[in-house]
Amino acid sequence: MFILDWLKNGVSWILVQFHQALSTFMDPASGWTWALSIVGLVIVIRILLIPLFVKQIKSQRNLQLIQPQMKEIQKKFAGDRERQSQEMMKLYRETGTNPLASCLPILLQAPIFFALFTVLQGIAMYNPNDPGYTPPGVFAWAQYQDLLPQAKNAELFGVPIYGTFMNADETPMPTATRILAFILIIAMTVTTFLTQRQLIVKNSAPDNPMVRQQKILLYVFPLVFAIGGINFPIGVLIYWFTTNLWSMGQQFWVIRNNPQPGTPAFTAKEARRARKVKTPPEPTPAIEEPAPVRKQPKKATRSQRKPGKSA
Repeated sequence: MFILDWLKNGVSWILVQFHQALSTFMDPASGWTWALSIVGLVIVIRILLIPLFVKQIKSQRNLQLIQPQMKEIQKKFAGDRERQSQEMMKLYRETGTNPLASCLPILLQAPIFFALFTVLQGIAMYNPNDPGYTPPGVFAWAQYQDLLPQAKNAELFGVPIYGTFMNADETPMPTATRILAFILIIAMTVTTFLTQRQLIVKNSAPDNPMVRQQKILLYVFPLVFAIGGINFPIGVLIYWFTTNLWSMGQQFWVIRNNPQPGTPAFTAKEARRARKVKTPPEPTPAIEEPAPVRKQPKKATRSQRKPGKSA
């Protein structure tokens, strides 16, 4: 609980700081101001996670490089699953490879995701007449208490940022809440799928045994988010959609500029490099024009040489 309280304080503090900065030129009570504050939260979190992303890329590259050794172990200990696992773990240690590194960014975002969820839920439950109500995160601090009713009343297209698809009837415009939540759930699901697919299709070798597991996750993750999304507040849906867009752009840059060997992305990079260093065509030799033929003067006849002959 201490860790969750600490995360709620951190998430809500970042939200408030972005909100105060945006309020210098935007309406502080607008839902757009709070929505952009959530986008700012995403940017901060993803910048902090860049070292983990780099570790993820290195681990994926190592997994690709040790594929021949992994196949040898699987072949050698095909009938002994326990020995096979021991040898695999030994290989991972020796090469500094972590097969779970690809999941680290998502796993570490889960507590932040849950902290944001509880902060928005606490905003939704705000009731100044309820003596048992506890403000979430830094909204309990004296200097930020006046922002709590403002955050609860903030709306996007008439929909409060704490609204969910399932509790739409508790919002001022239930139909608008369902429509906006549905659009964001679809956007979140599609971008989750495309992010995973980009990684598998472009930056994974066809013979990589990990690809089969990744293909399962390709459909499992979007399905989980699509089902769970009906209970996510609008603000959480904005957070996850934005972080998916960041992931897609970040992966696209890495896959294009630093792909794993033996993958379609690596082949495409080599083809681009070959086109850039392509040997220029040999210059066409100049065609020499034939020298002009000198005309010999004709010899005049005797009659033409006689002077003074009239016509």
